[in-house]
Amino acid sequence: MAEVFYITTPIYYPNDDPHLGSAYSTVYCDTLARYHRAAGDESYFLTGTDEHGQKVAEAAAAEGLDPQAFTDRMAARFRRNWEELDLTPHRFIRTTDPDHVRAVRHFWQIIHDRGQIEFRDYTGLYCVGCETFMTERELEDGRCIQHPKRPLEERSESNYFFVMSDHFKWWIGELEAHPERIQPDRYRNEVLSVLRDGLIGDLCISRPRARLEWGIPAPFDEDFVIYVWCDALINYLTGIGYPDDPAWERRWGGVHHLLGKDILKSHGIFWPTMLHAAGIPLFNALHVHGHWMIGGQKISKSVGQLIDALAVKDKYGFEPLRYYLLREMSFGLDGEFTERALVRRLNADLANDLGNLLSRTLSMLERYFDGRVPEPPVPEPDVASELCRVAERVARELDLQIRGFSSQRALAALWELVSAVNKYIDREAPWQIAKQEAQRGKLASVLYESLEALRVASELLAPFLPKTSERMLEQLGSPPRPTPLATAIRWGQLPPGTQTRRAESLFPRVELD
Repeated sequence: MAEVFYITTPIYYPNDDPHLGSAYSTVYCDTLARYHRAAGDESYFLTGTDEHGQKVAEAAAAEGLDPQAFTDRMAARFRRNWEELDLTPHRFIRTTDPDHVRAVRHFWQIIHDRGQIEFRDYTGLYCVGCETFMTERELEDGRCIQHPKRPLEERSESNYFFVMSDHFKWWIGELEAHPERIQPDRYRNEVLSVLRDGLIGDLCISRPRARLEWGIPAPFDEDFVIYVWCDALINYLTGIGYPDDPAWERRWGGVHHLLGKDILKSHGIFWPTMLHAAGIPLFNALHVHGHWMIGGQKISKSVGQLIDALAVKDKYGFEPLRYYLLREMSFGLDGEFTERALVRRLNADLANDLGNLLSRTLSMLERYFDGRVPEPPVPEPDVASELCRVAERVARELDLQIRGFSSQRALAALWELVSAVNKYIDREAPWQIAKQEAQRGKLASVLYESLEALRVASELLAPFLPKTSERMLEQLGSPPRPTPLATAIRWGQLPPGTQTRRAESLFPRVELD
């Protein structure tokens, strides 16, 4: 039976348009899901919208809409955005979906029945942007670090609390025994620091309906709705059939969560303790990435820094942006977005290294062999050719890095193959060999090896740049096949006599004004 790989983005607040930060998370998950699917795994990829809570209700009211009509419109915008960018989740989930409402109520009823929920009075500072009460650790000059422009509200309410602190000792022990649960290390250490410092207590999981109607009614008290994070996090279970589909537990066994560092508390403290209280196995890992910055400031809705991925697509095409996002940022650290850096990657890596390599190889094939793949060299027994050895090594390294959630290093490994083919052609100089009729066999050998390396590179590129890979394979006369990646990249599969189809440049160079 195939292994399960289940990857999730955070679900996005639909109170404004999607931006480059949300595009990055979604592209990353799309790439991982494509790779695991190509590798033969049973691959699931979930994204969607987080539609309840005060922020959404306020945004709807500001436009004179009821929350459901507002979220219908905004969720459609998110879905359309991802479709236009060729991102392919197995499901786009909405927290207003009926099966999700059932899942949330089922989940919290279990925890209530286990005696893990208490009714209490509470007074504290509340951040509407985060939709949570804040601790001193999360404040800077008396304001929320994530939403400094919005004053905190002092609130006193009676609400239901999940006795989260009962699970802290267990979670500390789990993280010490299995440090891979939160990656990179700095974020696990951050969670452990919060837990050990005692700066966080139990979790308020409800809001009175008298104050906030827009939410899922608590199953144990219809006068309250479930607090937005305690609703939203459960989408990861709903998305693979919890609690009704018998297959949900098997799918859950392959789950990995990808998230930005600003929502580490909810995923690194709330979520594991909620799962433990409900008797559900833990996720495999939280994979925490940094933020895209402009001029040192995070790209986000809350600070007014929006970069529209569709606008970048219209100007440069989406796959150059996709490549830039996956190649430029070191996972876990912040990255600085600049148009100049995007164009530099486009011109150097895509237009020159890759596009020019394909174009000049096919041009030589057209000139010397009428565009048909020549006979491959006769291999020496048990001795792989030079480019074959590079391709095999690159495939192993790429697999290691992408499974380790490092698209940057995976693409760097793939470009080692691209570079090796460029160097091979420069060294062998087919244009010189072609001048000697007696060297016709060697010319055929050099071009076959180069074409086969390009075919393997195209197959490896597919999860990262699916449209580019498809175009390359079509030009090489080797259309994509629904075979496992390990089979597709086996050396020597480009049939002699195949008619290639040289086309316009993959990536025209761009000149900035």
